[in-house]
Amino acid sequence: MTENECQIIQLPRIADPRGSLTFVEGDRHVPFPIRRVYYLYDVPGGADRGGHAHKDLRQFIVAMSGSFDVVVDDGRRRQRYHLNRSYYGLYLPTMIWRELDNFSSGSVCLVLASAPYDESDYYRRYEDFLIALKEWGCGSTVPESGPGL
Repeated sequence: MTENECQIIQLPRIADPRGSLTFVEGDRHVPFPIRRVYYLYDVPGGADRGGHAHKDLRQFIVAMSGSFDVVVDDGRRRQRYHLNRSYYGLYLPTMIWRELDNFSSGSVCLVLASAPYDESDYYRRYEDFLIALKEWGCGSTVPESGPGL
């Protein structure tokens, strides 16, 4: 796995007639220790979430129920990922702009994060995110730890 690229990761899935089981271990199934877990639910139809980037935080996003899309942007290109299985997740490295949309009714979005909440780690304006990328001279790769502004 390349830790500087967004990618879908398949999680272990143990099938059983009584129901399936999936588990996630930090530093094994995701490339970071898990320091925070949160989830989004009851998202109204047509609503968007996200709309920010992180300087240092890495995340792993899973559709626990239902489906939604994650649009990622590294300052050069945008890509849309459709998440709809609880045994697949999307790894997001540092310095990736993300937007979540297209939530199905009853969807639940689980996010595993590499650090506790820290408001100073956010870029909430896309323009600020692009400026930070330019300051780092990010062309084809983004630094592991982000710009730390």
